[in-house]
Amino acid sequence: MTIIRQGSLFDLQELYHLEPTQRFEAVFSTIDIEPIFAVVTKKSRFGRPVGLNYAAMIYSLIARITERIPFIKDLVKRLKYDMIFRLDCGFLVSDSIPSEAAYSRMITVLCESDVLENVQGTLLHQAISEGFVEDDTVAIDATHVLAKDAAPPKEEQPKSEPKKRGRKSKEEREQWLIEKAEQEANLPLYDKKIEEQLDIPLDELRAEIPQDPQWGIKKNSQGKNVFWYGYKAHLAVGTKSQYIFQSLLSSANLNDGKAAIPLLKGLHEHVLFPSMRYQTMDAGYDFEAIYTQIHRMGHQSVIAYNKRNEPEPIGFDKHFAPTCVREHSYRYDSFDHQYETLKYTRPKECKDCPLANDGLCQRVYKVKITTDLRRYTAPARGSKTWKTIFKQRTAVERVNAYLKGYFQLNNVRYRTGKRAKVHFDLVTLVYNASKLGADRINRKLSKQQAA
Repeated sequence: MTIIRQGSLFDLQELYHLEPTQRFEAVFSTIDIEPIFAVVTKKSRFGRPVGLNYAAMIYSLIARITERIPFIKDLVKRLKYDMIFRLDCGFLVSDSIPSEAAYSRMITVLCESDVLENVQGTLLHQAISEGFVEDDTVAIDATHVLAKDAAPPKEEQPKSEPKKRGRKSKEEREQWLIEKAEQEANLPLYDKKIEEQLDIPLDELRAEIPQDPQWGIKKNSQGKNVFWYGYKAHLAVGTKSQYIFQSLLSSANLNDGKAAIPLLKGLHEHVLFPSMRYQTMDAGYDFEAIYTQIHRMGHQSVIAYNKRNEPEPIGFDKHFAPTCVREHSYRYDSFDHQYETLKYTRPKECKDCPLANDGLCQRVYKVKITTDLRRYTAPARGSKTWKTIFKQRTAVERVNAYLKGYFQLNNVRYRTGKRAKVHFDLVTLVYNASKLGADRINRKLSKQQAA
């Protein structure tokens, strides 16, 4: 995917043109590693004495992302033979170089903690407090993440018994309905309908998300099905600042829409700020429950409509704007926030129409968005403002390209979902840290030019 350069003095890509020492300083200075250090450091004075520099190990894991070092063994080798890199990561000359096993134990400890998510939240709030985040629109989308391990061989499914033909008796149908209801009640949370997520707390939603590598399927630009084995990365990104506000890693077979409500609830509980107003997504997120969640947050949804073989509405055009007797579409005029009402005005074509003066064509048409949250959005579907906001959705695709091209998102080297999530959390953390570092340099350059 083409990476679109932004019009700024100092861009994120230019951070990689700096000397390694300057680059590390710019990134490391934005991350508060104290919470991570408190989790991974040795808690007891008993047992085998440990002489490892845990703070430097944390910085070296961050440097591994920025330097695109593919394996931990390559990181250990770099630390052994590159003295400047070792000192940049915070190791002293007298410190022993950690082994691969030491890094593996550290990652295992991080698997059982959400400390990386907490540090990510702290960094994001720092960016907000410094004035780098003033977005009014958030874009949500998912991207595929390959697992480097070979997929396991497919198991042969036992042949099911042939279904009995004919209509069920009343007693059989009642029994079948009871069994079906019990089966649906016992399904895992993310196998149920999306509506079930609306009243479930955020912590439970994040805890229940499936993360083991699975087979996924998507359509490419030619409309053909493409299969991959691995994961999905779900991101909520500010369309102007391009910071990652919320992120989730799931199995590849999870529907994109089923990760939207956890992302939206995370935004509402942890990242909400006054300027945020719109949530924009593609047609894969066109579900009633997602519109409901956005409405509960007090925001407006700008989501592409998916017809799903629905009949064309009578008396309305393809954007659900009302039409006159001669089927000319009414023009979207404004949105009343107090009454949540869309206002449409008479079409231009009706100006000289004789039916307009006979009362057959009303001058103003109003409709509440709560009548149908999918069809009636603010701004109205098809309007110039709606299209302008929807175009901003490409920001999340741009961030996906950055993560894969610069931050090793597609370099998952772990067999379990928990360890893969540590890699994913490090990638998103380092991306936001690099973004904040670049913004600080850009602000400094702007002040120097102004002086």
